[in-house]
Formats: sequence, structure tokens, C-alpha cells
Amino acid sequence: MQLTGNLLIGQESVFGSNGAIKAVNASTGAAIEPAFGGATLADLDRACALAWAAFDVYRETAPEARAKFLETIAQNILDIGDDLIERCMIESGLPRPRLEGERGRTVGQLRMFADVVRNGDFLGVRIDPAQPERKPLPRVDLRLRHVGVGPVAVFGASNFPLAFSVAGGDTASALAAGCPVIVKAHSAHPGTAELVGRAVQKAVKDCGMPEGTFSLLFDSGRDVGQGLVKDNRIKAAGFTGSRGGGTALMKLAAARAEPIPVYAEMSSINPVLLFPNALKNRGEGIAKAFVQSLVLGAGQFCTNPGLLLAVDGPELDAFIAAASAALKETAAQTMLTPGICKTYQGAVTRAAEHADVATAARGVEAKGENQGQSALFVTTAEAFRKSHELQEEIFGASSLVVRCPDLASMRELIESLEGQLTSALHIDEADHADARSFLPALERRTGRILVNGFGTGVEVGHAMVHGGPYPSTADGRSTSVGSLAINRFLRPVSYQDLPDALLPDALKTDNPLGLNRRIDGTLQLAK
Repeated sequence: MQLTGNLLIGQESVFGSNGAIKAVNASTGAAIEPAFGGATLADLDRACALAWAAFDVYRETAPEARAKFLETIAQNILDIGDDLIERCMIESGLPRPRLEGERGRTVGQLRMFADVVRNGDFLGVRIDPAQPERKPLPRVDLRLRHVGVGPVAVFGASNFPLAFSVAGGDTASALAAGCPVIVKAHSAHPGTAELVGRAVQKAVKDCGMPEGTFSLLFDSGRDVGQGLVKDNRIKAAGFTGSRGGGTALMKLAAARAEPIPVYAEMSSINPVLLFPNALKNRGEGIAKAFVQSLVLGAGQFCTNPGLLLAVDGPELDAFIAAASAALKETAAQTMLTPGICKTYQGAVTRAAEHADVATAARGVEAKGENQGQSALFVTTAEAFRKSHELQEEIFGASSLVVRCPDLASMRELIESLEGQLTSALHIDEADHADARSFLPALERRTGRILVNGFGTGVEVGHAMVHGGPYPSTADGRSTSVGSLAINRFLRPVSYQDLPDALLPDALKTDNPLGLNRRIDGTLQLAK
């Protein structure tokens, strides 16, 4: 499929005139054709104007029509075929099986949200019927539904060029909520972005959605990304990336005359807790599984196990030895971009040179361009507690084992951690009582607590939380994965004493949409 390098503004396809960017072959560092034109501020204004004009129409589309739109996007992505996978492999350095799986996840998310829209429960309909005879005062008729917040800016992620980018979870959930979307493509994979963007653009046309329902912009600098968040027609933003990038967007959004939420997924070291009986009985097996999780995707997952806590002793020594042996056999892997690789290498060097850190093992030395060599380090609880640098995320296949004198000190370290996306407990039945005492602290700091596994691998479902207290995300009350992600882009509106003819269909007395509704607080299922 021929790439054009064009911006997609509504149904237009135009080459941006504000400089240009080229993708880079992640394995070689060589620039790849074609060039992608950077958007001007006029292009940004056009996209925002179209999105704003589309909003009131798109948010009232019938559930079935909106669901079919999401399913059409999914099918259009599949119809791109191998061209999408091959381009994405070059731009990201990720292997074919990983990207084919990620494409499946992307399509699955879109179809899941189609089901969510059809079901209608996301509207949260509540009706408190009027009680004109109530004493001492009559009760008014009150009806509530959730509506989309408005046009949403989505920033493509570097580490998930499909599942967290142009048609990824943020876009899917915003479109499901009834919000037009403007995507700022990630500069690392513009070709992938264009291919997926054209699939979305075609679905908008074929499904008869308003033109401004979707736009895709390339940015040769930072003006477009910053301008998106500052534009008063944008009412929320979704971001996956660094803490620095996320907090910068949060500051811009907070400084607006009308502040807006930025749902930013940023930084997490995802502690793994090894409890004594599990460590004693299954240490070697846990060590091998830990290394497999650590090096998955060159460690470029936001749920990568970057910290491991355990009580010091012979069992922990044996665990470190087993993990080190496994790690030494892991090949260096191509990282997403030269910049990410350089940052990773610098962070690993600083860890290795830290006075209170010992290097337990390194993976096989890098033999090619832009490859990250895995690393395992060891320190003490006292050193970890005193050094903020040791508590910072290293984005890549690197982890730090902390030797704790006892379980009490392990719990103290958990209490001192920043917010996390995941926490993993490795326990046997004899560890249950001790593990229970950790749960309150973990619940305060973590979005997802798991047992005898690792956080890498995020199931797209109804009970998933991919979020957590700051700085893992900007707002720990939300999730960026799973059906609850739609709630980020909705707000409640209450209607008092409106005639039935003026009410939206979701709130009409005869329930034409066949929705489940709460009547006087009691759930009534649709017949």
C-alpha cells in the first residue's frame, strides 16, 4: 500500500508544509521514505473546527450505528494485511509475532467497545419519576445520562504502535463515548500511523459519520501537540509515554482558561514481592519466569518488572543465581528508537556505577545498532530507601533486586513507593497471612495486584485496571485498558422536568433504545 506522508484532516488528505519527518529503521538507524509533512497551526485549527462541528451530531448517533462504525474500523485495519505488519516491523524493530498479536489486540479493543455501545450500560441511565403528591414538597422529575465530553486529543505511544496509537485504546474508548478524536501521530512510526489512519478515515466515510469525527496530524516539532492540548475545542487528552512528556501536557491543560483532564500513563517500576515460602519452594522456577517477563519486548513495557523485593538469605542468593544464569543467555534486542536505546544505556550505566549497587548479571552483549543489553542489579533495603535515583524507572530490560532484612522492612519499602500500575506477589499457601498484611499498602499504591505472575500482559476485558496513582498515571481513578476506559471521556447530565418529546432517546419513558435503567435507584433490566 503506497504511503503519501499526508495529514488526514477530516476527509482531506494533504501534505503538511511545516517541515517534515521521516521514520527511522529501528535496526539500522537509516531514514525511511517517504517524508511526512508536519502540520501547521492552520491545519490544527482546521482539524479542531471539524471535530467541534462533528461533536453534537456524532455524540447522538444511535448505538447500533456507532457500534458498526467501530467494527468497520477494526475490519479496515485487518484489510490492510501484511503491509501494516511489515511497515511497523521496520519502524519499531518489534518482531512479527508481537505485532500480529498487537494488531489482534487493537481489533479486539474496537470490537469490545462496539459491544459496550450496543449494551448501553455506559450511559448510566437513572430516572427519579416526579411525585407531585409528595408532602411537604412535590418531587420534580429527574433523569440522568452520560454524554461525551467533547473532542479528544490522542497522542500515539512509541512502545505500542498499534494498540496504544492511532486506533488504540484511547481512540477506541473516546469514539465509543461519542467523542471525535484528533490523533497526534508518534514520530517513530508515521507510516504505521498513516496506514491505520486511512482505515479510520475510510470507516468515517463509509459509515456516514460526520467528517470531523477523526483527524490525524504529524508534528515536526512540538507546536501541534502543545496546540492540541491548549485549543479550547479539545475537552480531554489521552497520552502514553514518559513522565516528563505527560506532566508537561498536564501543566498545559491545567493552565487553560477551561482546564481539561489529561489521562496520561507515565512511569511505573511494578514491584515484585517474593514471599519466604514461595521463594524457598519455587525460587528457581520463579527466577526463570521473572527473566522471561523482564526481557519481553526488550523490556519496553510500562508493566515491566523493574523492582524485586525479598527477605535476604540463602534462598534469595539462590534466586539471584538462577535469574543471573537465565539473564546471561538473553540476546540483546533492538529497541524502539535510537533515542530510547541511548537513554536506556545511560540509565544502566548509572545504575552499575552506583556505590550501593552490585551488578548481578548482564545479557549477551549487543552486536547490532540500537540494541539494549539486559541487566540485573542488587542493592540493600537501606540503600534503596535513601536513594531516589534507585527508585526511578529504567525503560528497558533492567531490574533491581532489593535485599530486605525481614518482611517488615519489605512492607516499609512498599509504603515509600510512588504510585504503580502493577504489583506482583509470589506466594504459597503458607504465605497467605503475610501477604494479606501487605494488601492495604498495595491497594493504596497500585492499580492491579496479581499473584504468582508478572504484570507484562494486560488482558483487555471488563474487570481490567491499567492505571494507578501518580506518577503511574495522571489520574488513578481511571483505566486506559478495558471497558471502563470509556468513563474517562463521559460526564453526567441531569434533565429536570423536560417534556418527553424533548428528552434524548435514552431517557424517554417508553425506553426506545431498550436500555437497562435505574428507576428510583432500583435497577430495571430491559425487557
